[in-house]
Amino acid sequence: MQKSKVYFTKAITPEAMIKMFDVLSVQLPGKVAAKVHSGEVGNQNFIRPDFMKPIVDHVQGTITESNTAYDGKRNNTKAHWETMQQHGWTQIAKVDILDEEGDMQLPVPSGKRIKTNYVGGHLANYDSMLVLSHFKGHPMGGFGGALKNISIGIASSFGKAYIHGAGKPEEIWTADHDSFLEAMADADRSIMDYFKDKIAFINVMCNMSVDCDCCAVAEDPKIGDIGILSSLDPVALDQACLDLVYSSEDPGKADLIERIESRNGVHTVEAAAALGVGSREYELICVD
Repeated sequence: MQKSKVYFTKAITPEAMIKMFDVLSVQLPGKVAAKVHSGEVGNQNFIRPDFMKPIVDHVQGTITESNTAYDGKRNNTKAHWETMQQHGWTQIAKVDILDEEGDMQLPVPSGKRIKTNYVGGHLANYDSMLVLSHFKGHPMGGFGGALKNISIGIASSFGKAYIHGAGKPEEIWTADHDSFLEAMADADRSIMDYFKDKIAFINVMCNMSVDCDCCAVAEDPKIGDIGILSSLDPVALDQACLDLVYSSEDPGKADLIERIESRNGVHTVEAAAALGVGSREYELICVD
């Protein structure tokens, strides 16, 4: 079986984002959704719109996000639009909150925990997707990268609760933990089935706090910035990022590794690979 290609650069610049997309030699046809993390109000670590603007312009994309399922400034459409404006997203490109008018259902016939993924209804308006992920820790998932961005990230507010609860939204914070991670992988599978070969992924390894950009109060990063990675395979991409954290010579990595391991974060990658979302076997190609 051929290994997936993952590209890497140490440069962390808007220009490098374009370079890392171009090396994928992928065509994203039609209307392109540029999936970002808008950042919770108060969070200091999220990647700013000015950094993302050149790559979004490059693919002529529309910034897309979905409402959250927890208290904050993004848990309903009105508040989320205000956050998008406050953080500057509306100043750099068109913005679309995918579940503003409800959700749509994507089937997951092979899903281990969920058989339906509830995503924002506006997803139907897009022909392809560029997934722009900030790789960092996460309070529940252990880490957040490409796999989290297309599962929890694209899910509607209800869909987020559904994934967290492994099919029981009322158990959003109490479901069996590994079942939640497996439900994320199920959702990943539905998105890959939906876009097929019209989806590409870029992970930015900077500002790597143990906390996600969804945290209004987040820890400051202790590990230094690493670079930007891109791939057409989200499993290989997240695996490569994990490997780079573990192989880093920065002693600050212990903080992030503890968060990943204490939440069994690698299990999302394992579960996604088992579902055929992608491969954990990859070839890392440095473009510097």
